[in-house]
Amino acid sequence: MGLASDLGYHHSTANPAQAAVRWLGGTRAGGWVFSRTLRHLDTAVSRLTGGRHSAPGLLTGIAVLTVTTTGRRSGARRTSHLIATPLAGDLALLGTNFGQESTPAWVLNLEADPECTLTYRGRSIRAQARPATPAEVEEVFARAATFYDGYRRYRSRINDRRRVRVFVLSESVS
Repeated sequence: MGLASDLGYHHSTANPAQAAVRWLGGTRAGGWVFSRTLRHLDTAVSRLTGGRHSAPGLLTGIAVLTVTTTGRRSGARRTSHLIATPLAGDLALLGTNFGQESTPAWVLNLEADPECTLTYRGRSIRAQARPATPAEVEEVFARAATFYDGYRRYRSRINDRRRVRVFVLSESVS
């Protein structure tokens, strides 16, 4: 079936309060604040709920995937809380970093070692990442904008400063 269905990964429709937070997250100021605080808030919410909920999930209704990569320099396991986009049964990740200038570390880690572990609501699956084709990049951005328009705004802000990397994740066969 694919990673999305295997994990039961999907995004909820936003209520009015969640829609407002989604809008705020797509603004320049919201992206700046979230890029510096959301990771810490998400870790706390995950601990308090035994991994059943995430801060973005509660605040926006957007599902959050825990992606564990191998650090490209340290070799240590690194965990990131990311929003994935379902794509033909698999999942795709966009390296937008909330529209900030820097490329997220998880992107560089996946480029160095594409093996990763995905966890969603207590279920883990080993996966393999590959760079999306140019056509897939366009499809992923179009699909992502249907549940979070902030991706479109992030892309327009950073396209002239750096290339947004997009990865397609498939279940690992090893």
